Amino acid sequence: MTLEQQAALIVSLITITVSFVGLVRWLVKHYLSELRPNGGSSLKDQVNRLEKKVDTLYEVLIKK
Repeated sequence: MTLEQQAALIVSLITITVSFVGLVRWLVKHYLSELRPNGGSSLKDQVNRLEKKVDTLYEVLIKK
């Protein structure tokens, strides 16, 4: 293997590694944004609304 081929292989491996790390960072950022309340459309907001409704239903059942 010549020096040029070794350099090309190293650059290719670095490029693939950096691309993979960038993809993982993007995925983590995207999924974490769903777990923060943002005013109504995130998963966290939907879970909070459901918890309030369940609590209300429990209160109605306990009163009867």
